[in-house]
Amino acid sequence: MFNLPLNRNGLPYPDPIHPIIVHFVIAMVFFSFVCDVLGYLTRKPRLFEVSFWNLVIAAISIFLAVIFGQFEAGLAQPYKAAQSTLTLHTITGWFLAAFLVAITAWRFVMRYRNPLKVSPLYLGSATFLTCLVFFQMILGSQLVWVYGLHVEPVVEATRQGILK
Repeated sequence: MFNLPLNRNGLPYPDPIHPIIVHFVIAMVFFSFVCDVLGYLTRKPRLFEVSFWNLVIAAISIFLAVIFGQFEAGLAQPYKAAQSTLTLHTITGWFLAAFLVAITAWRFVMRYRNPLKVSPLYLGSATFLTCLVFFQMILGSQLVWVYGLHVEPVVEATRQGILK
């Protein structure tokens, strides 16, 4: 459809954008979780406010991460060994985006009803969210550090037909 000139990393721009946005989302989700747990344990409502806004920004930002992830995955031309990990990373990313929006909406309702506390059930769900983000980090790390997607030598080997 588009005929974009690609650089040595197989991208139409200097470096992958997906990891930059993703690391922002990861930090926001983890910090939100830590603030909620500390707020729950110390009964400091200001921590709940910090947590809420971090979650809102993460829920918005994750869609940019998914969009750039889809775009960059489409340009990656993954070889057979990397395909299953890339597919799982993609499916988990979309699920994570939906779950993050759902948990943010739940957090909004809790904040509206009583901004001074969060429920233990919510904290359990936030723990699951944090574990899911960690799992997604492992998959993303494998794609770069094990399979070398958008890493110059791997891109060149794929272009030359060495990797299939």
